[in-house]
Amino acid sequence: MSHNTVRLKKATRLRGEMTVPGDKSISHRAVMFGSLAEGTTEVTNFLQGADCLSTIDCFRRLGIEIENTPERILIHGRGLHGLSAPASVLDAGNSGTTTRLLSGILAAQPFATTLTGDASIQRRPMRRIIEPLSLMGAEIASVNGNDCAPLRIVGKPLHGIHYHSPIASAQVKSSILLAGLYADGKTTVTEPALSRNHTEIMLNHFGARVVSEGTSATVEPDPVLHGRKVVVPGDISSAAFFIAAGLIVPGAEILIRNVGINPTRSGILKVAEAMGGDITYLNVRRDGEPTADLLVKHSALRGVTIEGKIIPTLIDELPVINIMAACAEGTTVVRDAADLRAKESNRIDVMARYLSAMGGDITPTQDGMIINGGRPLHGTAVDPHMDHRIAMTFAVAALIADGETAITDGEIVTVSYPDFYEELARLSR
Repeated sequence: MSHNTVRLKKATRLRGEMTVPGDKSISHRAVMFGSLAEGTTEVTNFLQGADCLSTIDCFRRLGIEIENTPERILIHGRGLHGLSAPASVLDAGNSGTTTRLLSGILAAQPFATTLTGDASIQRRPMRRIIEPLSLMGAEIASVNGNDCAPLRIVGKPLHGIHYHSPIASAQVKSSILLAGLYADGKTTVTEPALSRNHTEIMLNHFGARVVSEGTSATVEPDPVLHGRKVVVPGDISSAAFFIAAGLIVPGAEILIRNVGINPTRSGILKVAEAMGGDITYLNVRRDGEPTADLLVKHSALRGVTIEGKIIPTLIDELPVINIMAACAEGTTVVRDAADLRAKESNRIDVMARYLSAMGGDITPTQDGMIINGGRPLHGTAVDPHMDHRIAMTFAVAALIADGETAITDGEIVTVSYPDFYEELARLSR
């Protein structure tokens, strides 16, 4: 990845139609579940970002034939028990989803594996999956003894458990449910709040038996999964940057086509609405993963309080919601979001540092931030700390800031959105 500095100036206009890349969470899962299914799975609108390509690479090393073309991905699955021992260490790159979900699958295989990732992954907390998987009988250890990757996983027969997760995390829930496919009885995960439910929806689509009730999901063991067609909706976490930009740039009007609006993910839309944002839903489709076209127009925003159950539905969007808050009238308070400190970067501290540098009024707290809106922003130099969402957040802030904003390592956005800057430039012309 090149260490380019991306330089951006204030936008004089922002108009047009666009589609965003395929949903990252759903792209990962399509490859994983397709690999564990019998027969061929065809995936269209797959996200060709570095994270999802790490998932493809890992499953190829586990003996699965995967054809990757620009039009579609074909995964030639070998069934639930069809993986084979990799010849070398599995590398998940920058992807927490790959690391945590794959650990659940590897915990049950008749072979041992070592799973690692880049420097950022090797700092991210893995105790949250080591603990529940160990309760199921898995032999999984942090190689360096610090509860982080690399992980050494020796496959074992697993037992079904009912796990009460201390955090609402789709990665933790999914890791346990995937291990549960191989257990000797039912496996249930209960969360303090409902996290995104793509795993439950897609496992059922492939033929597993997953029942959701309240904040609990239960999977029955040893299903036969069948290859399926998967059309990946546009990623709302990528759309979020253009939703925010459309709301804050004077005169803006953007139509974003085919965006996933799954209620466990679309908290940003609820927040935008509460702030007075003008967003119209068109072509709403609700079979499987719900999607819509979103028409976003510049709006006078007002401050809100964001806390409680909505937080897991917008955890990745909070950085760019901070920029909306900086443009809003009044005060925005974010609480219950301590997990932001354990993302690709410590997003609370990084947001506070650079939004302040731009002239924003932001106070970090232990579990969130307080933003007093309405202050004019000016360009600054931003180091996104190898975090793609921080880089894109400050690219959006640059659109309303006087002068120039310089984002070092701006190319980190390729992790989830390879054409992000081109798209921004096209709408600004």
